[in-house]
Amino acid sequence: MPNPTAAMLVIGDEILSGRTRDANMYFLAGELTKQGIALAEVRIVGDESEDIIAAVRALSARYDTVFTSGGIGPTHDDITADCIAAAFERHIDVRDDARALLAAHYKNTGSELNDARLRMARIPDGATLIENPVSVAPGFTLENVHVMAGVPSVFQAMVATVLPTMTGGAPLLSQSLRIDRGEGDIAGPLSELAATYPDLSIGSYPFQKNGAFGSNIVIRGTDGSRIDAAISDLSELFA
Repeated sequence: MPNPTAAMLVIGDEILSGRTRDANMYFLAGELTKQGIALAEVRIVGDESEDIIAAVRALSARYDTVFTSGGIGPTHDDITADCIAAAFERHIDVRDDARALLAAHYKNTGSELNDARLRMARIPDGATLIENPVSVAPGFTLENVHVMAGVPSVFQAMVATVLPTMTGGAPLLSQSLRIDRGEGDIAGPLSELAATYPDLSIGSYPFQKNGAFGSNIVIRGTDGSRIDAAISDLSELFA
């Protein structure tokens, strides 16, 4: 049985403008790999309601699980929660349990739970809260979509909360071999190797160093013995 699939939707004009470098995709990919869940697609969209809604619907229909990152803060451009509600045709409003979390947090810190901060307690009907041990304001899960903050420390904490609730498959294993030849020289034999091992993913990642060309060949799969055999065959091809 193939491993479960996942997609990620990164939301925010700051990512597309280059002002902010996304670190969440890298983290999520690594955690899902260990869990035996294949991250099959990542999309980045700006702060446009129609684009977010369309992306959520498309990814939710195609993959087992979707993770979103960004757009659930207190400012006017944090529109992700509203878009998730619209994507699944759910009502959204301030929810008592989310409000209580924020009220206790801001009371302890001596800050006011003003209207802006209260926006972070707006949760679509039927959603389950995702714990945020870093800054309290919760994420939420609706249908098969996990809605998380964009701040890396908060995103990582939310992922740690959600992953234990998910059923994964076999962990994805990998081995690599450096070959000091250009891709043009190795492409033919590499294609034959890929045909011999259709159950494995074989990727070529070229580099240039001191004027010489080479490539790191990475072989991935869930069966360690098959990967060992493929690496052995690869070594013999370019011995």
